[in-house]
Amino acid sequence: MWWGLLCALGAACAYGVASVMQSVAARATDTGAAGVDPKLLVRVLGQGKFVLGLALDVLGFVAQIAALHVLPLFVVQAALAASLAVTAVCARFLGVRLGRREWAAVGVVCAGLALLGAAAESEGSDPVGLGFRLGLIGAVAVLAVAGIAAGKASRRIRTPALGLVAGLCFGVVAIAGRIIPSLAPLDLLTDPATYTVAVAGGMAMLFYATALQRGSVTTATAMMVLGETVFPSLIGVLVLGDRTRPGFALVALAGFVLAVVAALALARFGEPATDPKPTVFP
Repeated sequence: MWWGLLCALGAACAYGVASVMQSVAARATDTGAAGVDPKLLVRVLGQGKFVLGLALDVLGFVAQIAALHVLPLFVVQAALAASLAVTAVCARFLGVRLGRREWAAVGVVCAGLALLGAAAESEGSDPVGLGFRLGLIGAVAVLAVAGIAAGKASRRIRTPALGLVAGLCFGVVAIAGRIIPSLAPLDLLTDPATYTVAVAGGMAMLFYATALQRGSVTTATAMMVLGETVFPSLIGVLVLGDRTRPGFALVALAGFVLAVVAALALARFGEPATDPKPTVFP
């Protein structure tokens, strides 16, 4: 179990550092057409920082998959939300100074993860059939339509909607990664969940990058955190057999709430400021 916790925290660190690099690259890239433009991913791939961040994302994903096979989804997804704490600390190198509230939020994230670690029970996923896998593919199709519609909505609705859809796509990635029974090449090629991971992951990056470019960073990131934590955690408990150690359900709930709420408090670091002048937040 502790190996799984280390993998989850390692994934959070990789994602946190990657988001700093990718967000700078996204802001430096031409917005292109209005709405959701798939060519945006092609343009940002021309930015060295984005490519390096993508490499860190791959490392983080490998660690996430390893964690998902031994820990409940609610633990892993809360740990990934904590990547915002990593991003906040990394933002200091871009001239952003953290105030007392930000450092307190980082501390609360760590406390929440500690409670989750104490309450978690090492486990694998309950077996699911082809119907569940096809259901995930259907969910990806629905989210694709929802994301395109969100990109055409008014500015007030567009940013939170894109952030939420991106978070739900990341949640589908986590669920699909959880039910992949083996990482053997032949098993991966024949399992629909593998392709669900690839498509949902690409959609998540596209929708989130679009939200970052065209709206409030804090709003987009906060909605993404909610989508990628609450939805897969519920699926894990209701469908995949996730559970806590006997008598630790309330401890796990408290840890999950603390970690997610504190991550939301750090949501503005989903895209750290790129202004070279230091900014102080009391």
